[in-house]
Amino acid sequence: MTNRQKPTRWWAELLLLGLVYGAYSGGRLLARGDVHLAVDHGLAILRAEELLHIDFERPLNRLFSHHGPLGIPADFVYASLHYLVTPAVLVWLYLRRPQHYRAARSWLVVSTLLGLVGFALMPTCPPRLLDAAHGFTDTMAQYSPYGWWGAEASAPRGLGGLTNQYAAMPSLHVGWALWCGILLWRHGRHPLLRALGIAYPALTTLVVMGTANHYFLDAVAGAAVMGLGYALARRPSAGAAAARPTGPAAGTAASAAESAGFRRKTTIVSGGWDTSARELLPAQRPASDDDSAAAAR
Repeated sequence: MTNRQKPTRWWAELLLLGLVYGAYSGGRLLARGDVHLAVDHGLAILRAEELLHIDFERPLNRLFSHHGPLGIPADFVYASLHYLVTPAVLVWLYLRRPQHYRAARSWLVVSTLLGLVGFALMPTCPPRLLDAAHGFTDTMAQYSPYGWWGAEASAPRGLGGLTNQYAAMPSLHVGWALWCGILLWRHGRHPLLRALGIAYPALTTLVVMGTANHYFLDAVAGAAVMGLGYALARRPSAGAAAARPTGPAAGTAASAAESAGFRRKTTIVSGGWDTSARELLPAQRPASDDDSAAAAR
């Protein structure tokens, strides 16, 4: 496939991705779970992090909540880039790297569906919705006058009921950002694109923790989901490649097939009858010993 070729019709891809995003949004709503159970899961994650001294979200949240010049841009990043950068990378792949588009799209779709399973099995209360005694500030609510969101995550004011605020584990904000970063790093030819491939996942991880929307272990789980999704998405293509013979065996098989095809063709042409040497054209007759001697003279 050349770089000019498109992997499939654009409208079919648009329809597929629209269905997946609808499943993502609808699945989050259907997997709301019990609030008390979600709080218990959130507290369990926080205690595990405290025990391992990896509760990085706590100091980051204090920093963002005490300094508006950090917290306000972080809220805008959280509320917008997740829904803008991922489609932009998909379009870029489709137009500029079509030979890599199908695999990348399948990876994203499979990983997103795995994330929905996580939301359903483990509804989790984010740090910002825990009791204030745990020391977290909801920066989205704190800085809501500066943006379009209200006090219910990044949903526009009055539309908070259309989102599931207890879908924190795993963090698909981090997962999708990691997907974007890896593709920009691997397939970007300009140094700026490759630098963005490193900066964007790192920035997203800091933002989701600093705004108290996710725990550090949510981010780890988001990366793990993308790794598992990558492995699962590759399995069909790997199986197809394994089914195709390669190396000397492939050459032998091809030669055998060609020979068999030639024999079949000659059988059809002759109609099953033998042809004597005298019936052949002079150029087709095998050289005799006398002819060879004459040619040598």
